Amino acid sequence: VASYRIGQLYMISKHSHEQSDRGEGVEVVQNEPFHDPTHGQGQFTEKRVYLNSKLPSWARAVVPRIFYVTEKAWNYYPHTITGSTHTHQHMRMPTPTHCSFLPKFSIHIETKYEDNKGCNDTIFDSELKDQEREVCFIDIAYDEIPERYYKESEDLRYFRSEKTSRGMLQEGWRDTQEPIMCSYKLVTVKFEVWGLQTRVEQFVHKVVRDILLLGHRQAFAWVDEWIDMSLEDVREYERRMHEQTNIKVCNDQHAQTVTTFFKL
Repeated sequence: VASYRIGQLYMISKHSHEQSDRGEGVEVVQNEPFHDPTHGQGQFTEKRVYLNSKLPSWARAVVPRIFYVTEKAWNYYPHTITGSTHTHQHMRMPTPTHCSFLPKFSIHIETKYEDNKGCNDTIFDSELKDQEREVCFIDIAYDEIPERYYKESEDLRYFRSEKTSRGMLQEGWRDTQEPIMCSYKLVTVKFEVWGLQTRVEQFVHKVVRDILLLGHRQAFAWVDEWIDMSLEDVREYERRMHEQTNIKVCNDQHAQTVTTFFKL
């Protein structure tokens, strides 16, 4: 968990840059230190995620050509909260991630990291209380990922780190691998629109799962790139990646908006 603080920041920045192209992807609006009276010092990030072309046809039929999901995250590593925000008593307070034109759509993700094999079944008991939940184990080596995301260099069954000698991950690796840690994610999706609620919520849960699987595979496969970094190093890398990614996303977004205007 201690070393993955660097890996998490590196992976998110590089992953966002790779997945951003042709006016779609992740625009970083804000990234700054933030202090919370309960959680202490952390980092606040606001992003806009443009993803129209990644939606299924039935969803594209009901959304504008250009729209985005606003994501706001509070990183108090090893505890993070992802959602949107409202102002209350001069403090930012987390509420779910929201969409630019669907006020009844929200996603809330809470993350906790621990040095174990995923055996802490009560880690979110205080947040869930008596709510119903489904527990899903994600195997970064053997769970199937969408074909468009597959890269042989990121296949953890065959990848071996030169700097750490970690990998290749064999069947049952969770019981034999050392060191090991678990990323626990509590994901809540709400889409309160009659006739579409179940379909949309199930679709979003699948998309979130695919993103988590791909991102954590990449964090492992990229370990030789970040393992020697300091926090200052990865923050500088993060800054450069945000600038480059914003150029990829925002320039094309502007071009699309101008084109749409002249067509009207």
